[in-house]
Amino acid sequence: MFASENGLCGDPRLKAISDAIRVIPHFPKPGIMFQDITTLLLDHKAFKDTVDIFVDRYRDMGISAVAGIEARGFMFGPAIALAIGAKFVPLRKPKKLPGAVISEKYELEYGKDCLEMHLGAVQPGERVLVIDDLVATGGTLCAAIKLLERVGAEVVECACVIGLPEFKGPSRLNGKPLYVLVEPRGVIW
Repeated sequence: MFASENGLCGDPRLKAISDAIRVIPHFPKPGIMFQDITTLLLDHKAFKDTVDIFVDRYRDMGISAVAGIEARGFMFGPAIALAIGAKFVPLRKPKKLPGAVISEKYELEYGKDCLEMHLGAVQPGERVLVIDDLVATGGTLCAAIKLLERVGAEVVECACVIGLPEFKGPSRLNGKPLYVLVEPRGVIW
């Protein structure tokens, strides 16, 4: 679900967030319109508004952990976790976490990848929010959900700053809801 469809229609913060995201044509390869959130992070007000919208949504949902997907989920997740009184759990690429980990491999359009989490980072029954910057196909978010559910966590929702319009329909994320702030700019549908 897009924020504009859930009580924030016409909210000027959404336009400011969208405008703060730089679009880089043909990066990292021809035909890709890269949505660069580093410019959003440089805009204090737009960055704060991004975090505030997520915090307002999740503050009263009883979430005990915010799981951020490497690497851009790390930029939003800790601030949201602190504001709602939850812990932050990093979901990392392979061999980035010391100690014992649990892994989930997944397929991408261009290959395979894997997410890892420390064993014991999330306990059975904990209510978890998964956060990333952008959802395109949903493959990485699905892997995060599977990883968290394997340790007995309840994934309440997935949240992204940017989401492709085809995610407006029924969720393809293992039945979990998706909340997105803005659509990508500079993309022709």
